[in-house]
Amino acid sequence: MSADRLSHELPRTPLDPATAASRAGKLTISTISLCGCWGCTLSILDIDERIVPLLDKLTILRSSLTDIKRIPERCALGFVEGGVANEENIETLEHFRERCDVLISVGACAIWGGVPSLRNPIGLGECLATAYLDAPTTPPGARPTIPLHPELPRLTAKVFPCHEVVQMDYFIPGCPPDGDAVFAVLDDAVHGRPLTLPRAVTRFD
Repeated sequence: MSADRLSHELPRTPLDPATAASRAGKLTISTISLCGCWGCTLSILDIDERIVPLLDKLTILRSSLTDIKRIPERCALGFVEGGVANEENIETLEHFRERCDVLISVGACAIWGGVPSLRNPIGLGECLATAYLDAPTTPPGARPTIPLHPELPRLTAKVFPCHEVVQMDYFIPGCPPDGDAVFAVLDDAVHGRPLTLPRAVTRFD
């Protein structure tokens, strides 16, 4: 997909029956943050008071601002912020793909890997060595080690954009996207219109 198309319109995906049925009542949405800075979540908050009228037409099942780990039921629309950098990210993204009728990559990290993907040309081993074994802040005489614990997600060899792990249906570019861009997509969705993204609300800050 060309950068020019990303900059002014989301690709069209026909609505399946489940999505169409959900839009007949309240639209269910969920959001998740993977490997990113949470700037895209703040863009959702930048919708400000405009989200209030939409609340009569949508239900938020899961939000990045809550501690809910899984979507409790089938969801019409899922927003994914951040790229895929560890095995837990993969599991979470696959769960979202299974549960969401429509899945949207939000922001540069989700679309192409963003800043976290700058480690890709260097290699995971060298990055870990620089961060933990050869760090200039290591106290003299210390025996540094790379953290390894069952509760720490295992890093992937590279950082992947979301569409290289699962099928993504739409893309909202930006670093982070403007709140107007997120609002435009939500407003189209709750009113049953094709999801489009005007060039005027797309920019990279």
